[in-house]
Amino acid sequence: MLQVSLICVMYGVSMRFLALLPVLLMAACNNSIYTRDGVTDGDTFYLAPSAFANEDPAFQSWVAYSLMKTTCQLGLGGENPARATSFGCEFTARRHLANAWEEQSTNNQELTDAYLDTLSAINQAGYLAEYTSHYLGRAGWQPPEGLRIDEFRVWRRQNLRHHQPETRLIGSWNYQEKVATHPY
Repeated sequence: MLQVSLICVMYGVSMRFLALLPVLLMAACNNSIYTRDGVTDGDTFYLAPSAFANEDPAFQSWVAYSLMKTTCQLGLGGENPARATSFGCEFTARRHLANAWEEQSTNNQELTDAYLDTLSAINQAGYLAEYTSHYLGRAGWQPPEGLRIDEFRVWRRQNLRHHQPETRLIGSWNYQEKVATHPY
């Protein structure tokens, strides 16, 4: 089901279209969220039911981010995909987030979201990879060669004073075998 949602986001299908899909059955799932060491755990990502009803452009941009990031994490695999991480996953998801917001805000000049507007400016300046590495980097990540770290440092000092990155996942990880499903 996640793959269907991702394909729709990638090809620009309206999130309202997704509301018609049987994915809404996930709303009937048990709401228990499993954590280990204070971190959400699981092998399956469940998109929040509000993702299909909330048409707010900022919210829908974060839905695109959530779908892209979790699909990549599932691709990385491992014992617990919820904890799988890589530079590539985060960079790709942030790029989709910025692009989704830019598309939304291009169509409506009145839209504003402090973080998404900043991320869009970073993307348009060509520093999204450097931003991802600097603000969101984790031990063990392999950022690509050729990052313009020195240039970004100068740009960051001029444009990102007191900046705090944000992450708003729209959904949660859980263990598929522990979630009660209801046939409809």
